Amino acid sequence: MGSHRQIRRRRVPGIRGLVLSAGDMLILAGCVLGITTAWLFYAASGPGNALPAYGPEPAATGSLGASDPQSTSSGTSGGLLPAGESTPPAVPEPAAQGPAASVPQRITYAAAGMDVAVHPLAPDSGTAESRNIVPPETMDGYWLTPFGTPGAGSGNTTYVVGHSWEGLDAPFNHLSSAATPGDEFTVATETGVLRYTVDSVTTYTKSTLKDSPVWDAVPNRLVLISCYTEDPWGKNVVVVATPARGP
Repeated sequence: MGSHRQIRRRRVPGIRGLVLSAGDMLILAGCVLGITTAWLFYAASGPGNALPAYGPEPAATGSLGASDPQSTSSGTSGGLLPAGESTPPAVPEPAAQGPAASVPQRITYAAAGMDVAVHPLAPDSGTAESRNIVPPETMDGYWLTPFGTPGAGSGNTTYVVGHSWEGLDAPFNHLSSAATPGDEFTVATETGVLRYTVDSVTTYTKSTLKDSPVWDAVPNRLVLISCYTEDPWGKNVVVVATPARGP
């Protein structure tokens, strides 16, 4: 048999084994504890992991939003509207002073060249409801009895209507050409004389007048209605007045 040459194995450096000394264990435990402490501190205080704030948010400046439960007020002037309301409550007309409400007898409106007798007119219920009221063909005025009565204690709008005339200088003609907001006129009644100030002068087509706010029940308001002289068959002129203030 031939002889074998002995091969010496080269020792390769590497891990010495799985058993650690007591000193190694203490060092390793310290490292793990330090890493864990640092990680917990960062997780609690880092900017991306801040805890949520509880309690009410600070009040915003300005008006509250519509979705905020406090965004409705009690409806007082200057506040927001109560829920469900789309317009502010109507401002009541100034109360009439002096003579108690009673039958009107005469209207004197110097700025509009009007000095006219007023007679009661009692249309039937259907005519009054349809607002299709035609006064007698005279130059006088006619007070619509189903509605308001002028004077202190009035509970509705008072209406006086009259014809405008073509080719004649009739009293109601001048409402179309001379009546102006701010004018004053008087109404003589059974109990005394009342003063009124003109608030507005408006032209309506005859088809839209019946559904206009002119017919709203407004205590102490007085309304004069006639045909509009530039289009007597198609339009009406409406003068709205309220009790004059002051002496």
